[in-house]
This record gives sequence, structure tokens and C-alpha cells, in this order.
Amino acid sequence: MTTDASAPAARRPGEQVLAALGLGAPAPDPADASPHSFPGGGRWRTEIPSCEGPEALAVVLKEASRLDVPIHRISQGSGVWMLTDAEITEMVEATAARDIELCLFTGPRGTWDIGGSVRSDSRGAGLRARGHDAVAGCVEDAVRATELGVKCLLVADEGVLWTLHRARETGIIPAGTTLKVSALIGPVNPASYAVFERLGADSVNVPSDLTLDHLTEIRRVSAAPMDMYIEAPDDLGGYVRMYEVAELIRRGAPLYLKFGLSKAPGIYPWGTHLRDLTLDTARERVRRGRLALDLLARHGADGDMAPLGSRLPGSLNRFPAERSAG
Repeated sequence: MTTDASAPAARRPGEQVLAALGLGAPAPDPADASPHSFPGGGRWRTEIPSCEGPEALAVVLKEASRLDVPIHRISQGSGVWMLTDAEITEMVEATAARDIELCLFTGPRGTWDIGGSVRSDSRGAGLRARGHDAVAGCVEDAVRATELGVKCLLVADEGVLWTLHRARETGIIPAGTTLKVSALIGPVNPASYAVFERLGADSVNVPSDLTLDHLTEIRRVSAAPMDMYIEAPDDLGGYVRMYEVAELIRRGAPLYLKFGLSKAPGIYPWGTHLRDLTLDTARERVRRGRLALDLLARHGADGDMAPLGSRLPGSLNRFPAERSAG
């Protein structure tokens, strides 16, 4: 989809007032803009993260209807293994009825197992899958989730990503499964972003502290969809970048706008002991989405949203898949 040439140009926050006071900023450089868009049209999609079960999902869907917040993707952070088959099936059916992509996190992660390096000052290894058994757990989650109808998997390890991509290429999991890279291992330079794309990523969550110039640098080497928290959870920095949304889209498209929540306690791994907090924060994430969309509308920058129901990333660059030695 291309922008309607007859539409008025989007304005930047405070632009007219500052210009009248002699404090106007230089016009945006067209060379900074991303040349890419989603297949089927549009430059941005929306995502509500940290939706940890059917009850939270129901709250999100109800609030999205009430506030008229369009949703392309809903993601969960605790993991496939923290949900029963019945809960996964309920979430799959509820999102399918709205034509929303459901993304579930795969398997064990280093921050929850017995490894000590993640608790050291260096935070070594992070969320990555430690050892063969952790990779196997992620694969088990992926197979189970896709058999129950989940079409998007969230990963936090390069080896798991490559393994699941190969599984997708060979038909072990459905070819239409999309693989999303977690913000907790998100790349911070164009070279590493391109590597994630080649390992099989269909969307890549970058840290929310990347500058606008960093986004432009990435878009010069990769068209893979980018995910970014417009408001990041505190354990990811707590950054709030709502007034930059239009420019984030201009520089980073195709871009998923993730509506996170700062100043809220962590809820991973989720359980009913965190029920009230989980439902309250789920509801507020949707409201944050409404605030960001309102800002886009006020600035005349709310065009070019991808059609609801669209989920595929388009043609991407991949490393050649390895063949079995047998």
C-alpha cells in the first residue's frame, strides 16, 4: 500500500506553535524513511503483549471493542507450558473468531532454570535455552502449540529459532507458522537484525531504546517486520515513546506497535495467584493502545495501517536450511 498523495502531510507534535516562535525543526529527511511495508498493504500493525490466558484474553477483546482499538496480534509471555490444552484451544478459538494472530512463547528459558550466570552482574546467557534439554522443551512446546492451532511462536534463543525454522521447512510444524524474536534477545544493530531474519525470524522485537537513526540503519539492510514496545515494561527499561509513534513508523516500517505497560509488577510465569494484577494490566495495555492511536490521529499520521487479519511477513532472506546427514 502506498500513501495517498492527496492526503495532507502528517504534522509533528507542537510543530506549528514552535515554528511561530522561531523554534521550528528541520523538515524530515525523505532518505530516513523506510521503503518497506507489509505484504498486502500497510506500514504498521498492532500488538497487545502479556496476555497470559483465556480470562486475560477475554478482558483484552472486550476492552478493545469498547475503546475501538484494532488488534492484529496478541502475545503471551509465560510460555506454552504454563497453559493447559483446553486453555490454549480457548485462546485459539477466541482469536480466530476475531481474525487476530495469537503468539505463544516457547519453552524453558535461562532466567528460570538453575543456571547461576543470569544472576551474576553480567547477566550472562539471559533467556537463552541452556543445554539440549531446554531446546527440546522449546521444540516440544512448538509442536504441541501448533497441533492445537497456534500459528505464531515467540522465541528467545537463536538456536531454537533456527531449529524451529528448519522444522517449518521440513513440515514438522506447519509451513504457515510465523516465528517472532523476543525483545529480551532483540538485536541492536543492522548486522545482527539481518542474522535473525536469515535464521528464520518473521518479526524481530528490537529493544525500545534504539534511536530513530538505528531504525533507519536496520531498514537499509532488512525488510523483516519489526516489533517495538511503544511503552516498555520496567524490566525492559520502562521507556514511553508515544509522541514518537509516527516517526517510529516512518523510520521502522513495517512495524508492530506493541502496547506494553511501565510501572507494573512482572507477571511471568503467570498463575491464578496473579489474577487481579494480570487482568488489570491487560485492560490498561489496551487503553495505552487507544492513547497512542489517538496521538497518531491528532497528528494526521494514522493512515497506512495494515488490514486487520493480515499476519504474514512477506518474502524474507534465509540461510539455506541444513539437510539431514541421513
